[in-house]
Amino acid sequence: MIVVRPLNELIGLLPPLAALVFFGNFDTWRVVTSASVVGLIIGYGLLSWLTTKYRITETQVELHKGVVFRQRRSIPRDRIRTVDLTAKLGHRAFGLSAVRVGTGQQERTPGEGTVTLDAVTAAEAERLRQALLRKVAQTEDENDEGVSIARLDKRWYRYAPLTVSGFISIGIVVGFVMNLASELDFRFSEVGAIREIFGWVSHANPLRVVPVAAVFVIVLSVLASLAGYLLQNHDYRLTRQPDGTVRVRRGLLTTRSVSIEEKRLRGAVLHEPLLLRAGKGARVTAVTTGLNKVGGSSLLLPPAPRTEADRVTADVLATNEPPTSATLAQHPARAKVRRIVRAVVPTVALAAILLALAETANWPDWPWITATVLIPVSVALGLDRYRNLGHTLTEDYLVARSGSLDRSTVALRRNGIIGWKITRTLFQRRARVFTLTAITAAGSSGYAVLDVGDDQGLDLADAALPDLIGQFLVRD
Repeated sequence: MIVVRPLNELIGLLPPLAALVFFGNFDTWRVVTSASVVGLIIGYGLLSWLTTKYRITETQVELHKGVVFRQRRSIPRDRIRTVDLTAKLGHRAFGLSAVRVGTGQQERTPGEGTVTLDAVTAAEAERLRQALLRKVAQTEDENDEGVSIARLDKRWYRYAPLTVSGFISIGIVVGFVMNLASELDFRFSEVGAIREIFGWVSHANPLRVVPVAAVFVIVLSVLASLAGYLLQNHDYRLTRQPDGTVRVRRGLLTTRSVSIEEKRLRGAVLHEPLLLRAGKGARVTAVTTGLNKVGGSSLLLPPAPRTEADRVTADVLATNEPPTSATLAQHPARAKVRRIVRAVVPTVALAAILLALAETANWPDWPWITATVLIPVSVALGLDRYRNLGHTLTEDYLVARSGSLDRSTVALRRNGIIGWKITRTLFQRRARVFTLTAITAAGSSGYAVLDVGDDQGLDLADAALPDLIGQFLVRD
């Protein structure tokens, strides 16, 4: 770990260090500063290793660490709900892995309710995972890979470009490069090829520039999405382990292995962003405790065919039919009006403001014309949001769907609901609808059924969890 911690930190500094070498002027202060930063990181890695200790007993997992501020953390073993094994590139080079032990406690601050052992040998990490989660079968084979639920299919890569990750990656890279160029006082106009491209863009016909730029951005986005999918989901495997857990393993440079107790699963969420839904794809995340604050830990299935997402959901939740594919009840027509109004009013307001600026401040006309053209698009968006609204009850699950640009369908176990929250705004009261939120200790702590009718919503709450809200209802 004396080497691994500084190595992991230095990997993040490689781009600016490389830029400093290739584009810098080799000033003395640059070299001294770079060497000092590297030395401080290595020294911090040494101190972190010297001041970190952990102990696992029959009842507790204890961790003592800290260079400037000392921390002593302890969690009871009977409260452990998840174990997350993460191996970054530096860890893998030395055969190590970080073990993150999570409890059911909701994290108000980063790290609360968790203990991270960074790092132990990969073999020890696997042994700890099985030892911390195993409750019954002490004599099981530690090399048992479990029962396979899903594995990565190369054909799933076609769903990578149907997410916005590529555009986000491009934006991050462009921002980083521009900031780095500014820090290094580097001028792109001094590079001949870039100067020629900017010259062509500034003088060419916009009817030619826009299509070429769009194709260029789309190609870059597709390549970035494919690279991101490969890095995050390489060798993806979802298995059911003999110790009563569901285990997800994935990753190329940084490998992750997350184990979730099945009896702690409270449901699943089917995510269908607009482009992914158009390609008949979806991804699945778990509704469970201890993972909601950790990015990517709750993923059960990466972007894949919708039929595969339904199958995985049914298998993980141990149901004959996937609750996420159940027929949903429609919400009242008043909810449709609300969806359309909420989609159209901002666009109309924007068009009016742009028109006023064009009349009074000599702004060009094309912005308000563009905003006006988007009004029918907003109407279509509102109608699509209403079509996607729905809910139903299965034998064991409450199912609710909402959203258009990012549609999600949650299947929440009924016995995992611990309360109801009813929210009614002024406009909802006038429309005789309200938002019914199922409160649970898992996931995001609450899952909403939007704009459900008054009688419809109360009947739903009473049927989903008999006698909880029924004692407060006055029936005709």
